[in-house]
Amino acid sequence: MAQTTPNHTQTVSGWAAHDTSGKITPYIFKRRENGVNDVTIEILYCGICHTDLHQVRNDWGITMYPIVPGHEITGLITKVGSNVKGFKVGDKVGVGCLAASCLDCEFCNSSQENYCDQVQFTYNGIFWDGTITYGGYSKMLVADHRYVVHIPENLAMDAAAPLLCAGITVFCPMKDNNLVGGAMGKKVGIVGLGGLGHVAVKFAKAFGHHVTVISTSPSKQNEAKARLGSDDFIVSTDDQQMQKARRSLDFILDTVSANHSLGPILELLKVNGTLVFVGAPEKPIELPSFPLIFGKRVVKGSMIGGMRETQEMMDICAKHNITCDIEVIKPDNINEAMDRLVRNDVRYRFVIDIAAL
Repeated sequence: MAQTTPNHTQTVSGWAAHDTSGKITPYIFKRRENGVNDVTIEILYCGICHTDLHQVRNDWGITMYPIVPGHEITGLITKVGSNVKGFKVGDKVGVGCLAASCLDCEFCNSSQENYCDQVQFTYNGIFWDGTITYGGYSKMLVADHRYVVHIPENLAMDAAAPLLCAGITVFCPMKDNNLVGGAMGKKVGIVGLGGLGHVAVKFAKAFGHHVTVISTSPSKQNEAKARLGSDDFIVSTDDQQMQKARRSLDFILDTVSANHSLGPILELLKVNGTLVFVGAPEKPIELPSFPLIFGKRVVKGSMIGGMRETQEMMDICAKHNITCDIEVIKPDNINEAMDRLVRNDVRYRFVIDIAAL
């Protein structure tokens, strides 16, 4: 389903999946001309998110092929529309998950565009002109400037790319629960030490909290403590460790996308504690009622943030020198990286060097 709208006249080289095999191959397609509200971006780097894997294989049944994935995009502005303020040619910028929204609802008006009923995403969405959006596995992107953020000068463009999805996904629940610039010294638990979890540990430590990583993998203890600075580590399959830590945490961020029960994790929360779930398992998760009732606990969900929050996060990352731990790959190695991602064989995020052909 190629884009054929008349103003889509720019030929672009990229990489796409064409069927449920999910195999990524080179793909030539069209992008729109730079409009009055647009900026054109030469893409330098694009992170590989677990969502990309689900989408290229149509795991969620919503994929429109061919699909050009990628919503952790960093690059340089090469063209600026006449209505655009705050961006200029040569600026270091990033594009995350959002491509369009209605611009007029309560959420758009409060810079929570991610909750707009008409939100459309950077790839596999439908843009305002009716065309399918193509993502960052490509040489260039035309984006409405209202969905673009500045990348601070001191952040590396490759290691900053996953912040556009992984970073904002874990930042928002911390901000919502007064862990950013609020009370310090809280007991924070991070479930899972992958692409999301490792950034969450960095944030929580930078914000002055006591951090406990909760994982099924005992082998991750050393990297959690020595590499990322976690204060404690709990093996969630060890009943003795879990019992010892009962009612010890103020807040838990669960980043795991595999199916698991929330019951044992909830028991780690203090009375009135909060668990925020940001993982996306394919099947419904198990949520027993007793840990909620007897602990007066709260379970919430959270997704990415709006554009104002995303820029705030980027600026905070610059202040604390926070980026993602990455493995940079060439476009020729995307399929290999996807296969490794299935096996969780990455520390902690693959980033494609778009120019490295």
